[in-house]
Amino acid sequence: MNTSTSGAGIEAGAGTESGAIATDAVARLADVRLDWRHKAVPATANGTSHREFLAAGPTLADLQTPLLTLDAGALRGNADRLATWCAERGVLLAPHGKTTMAPQLWAEQLNRGAWGITVANFAQLRVAHEFGVRRLQLANSLTDPHAIEWVAATASPDQPILSWVDSTVTVDVIGRTLEAAGSDAVLDVLVELGGIGGRTGARGVEAALDVARSVAASPHLRLVGVSGYEGSLAHTAAADSLAAVRGYLGQMRELHKSLLSESLYGSDAVILTAGGSAYFDDVVDVLSPCVSGGTQDGPRVELMIRSGAYIIHDDGFYRGISPFSRDGGEPFKAGMHGWARVVSQPEPGLAILDAGKRDLPVDEGLPRPQLIGPALGGPMQPLADAEITAVNDQHCFMTFDAGTTTVRPGDVVRLGLSHPCTAFDKWTLIPVLADTDGDQTVVDLIHTFF
Repeated sequence: MNTSTSGAGIEAGAGTESGAIATDAVARLADVRLDWRHKAVPATANGTSHREFLAAGPTLADLQTPLLTLDAGALRGNADRLATWCAERGVLLAPHGKTTMAPQLWAEQLNRGAWGITVANFAQLRVAHEFGVRRLQLANSLTDPHAIEWVAATASPDQPILSWVDSTVTVDVIGRTLEAAGSDAVLDVLVELGGIGGRTGARGVEAALDVARSVAASPHLRLVGVSGYEGSLAHTAAADSLAAVRGYLGQMRELHKSLLSESLYGSDAVILTAGGSAYFDDVVDVLSPCVSGGTQDGPRVELMIRSGAYIIHDDGFYRGISPFSRDGGEPFKAGMHGWARVVSQPEPGLAILDAGKRDLPVDEGLPRPQLIGPALGGPMQPLADAEITAVNDQHCFMTFDAGTTTVRPGDVVRLGLSHPCTAFDKWTLIPVLADTDGDQTVVDLIHTFF
């Protein structure tokens, strides 16, 4: 039961404290035995442990296609970059863990000062709790009775679980569920503001205020902030998209001011949170004026972004829309690549590859051919004028200029990918290369839990 009145443990920089995640639970992943469940490793690895496999010094050449790999340098650089950016601006970071569902990567983010980990649903919440993530945010409303009761029994002042509410009906559902269970728990919630045409969230400031008043009147809920997701209202970096994002963030600021004026917050420390991996700069620009150290007349106010895809980044959607690409500075680096082998070259200018929708993301753009070579882990050449035109469950259709390019069955194609959120869920295990373009030694194996 959460009985804290100190803002659900939202101390700035809290992720740097000991116990941000259970390091022993993460370390035990190295004891996992590799077998047929792990399509990223060869059959010759059957029966060996994660640790034993790495000790043998495998390289990309020891693996097989289809394959998804990560780049250690890119992951490290991306994680460092956003952590530094947030620290310089006094902004909390609670990375959205649903992107990777990889506790090893969560640990890297938490070790760099992240406040905690954000998740999207109850199943993900249980995974994060199993790995001892100390601070959790559910970027969704609790409406399932099992989830409500579990959070009520699990959350505590030392291990807070924040969730969102966007309607008075949801407030009533939580209250009735806890009453029926005989629980006296008080859950920490943020009122979610949405936008017309968006996803969840109360439609408009007045509707959100009604939800907040309902929370304040509930004996089972405490209002600790305002939440939202601007990414559902825009999908490009065009001027009209950025204007829509900033207009929405302005409404979040207006809502927060109204909550202060009506004294609806139930804590002396509150959070304003928005920001995926596309518009986090606008979030900080618009909402930073709300940040406050707290006085006798008002609570301490922290600003939190929830970017998740940044640590992986990509060669597609996020490459084009990321603030660090738009500002003309040093962009994040793509930390994932696909590898596929030509299984058929049935007609001039067409090759069929052995990777498909079950292996690679396609929802934010098709894979992009980058390099080709006769063997995985061997020399490769740029693949000009080639394009993936269609993707089936297990195959890609690649067109190329037969007059200038030779493609043979057995050749390997490296693919640039778009959208890490729908790449990781296709793999239970993902090899990490020291350097995709250089030292292709496998330096780690990332376990996912979708």
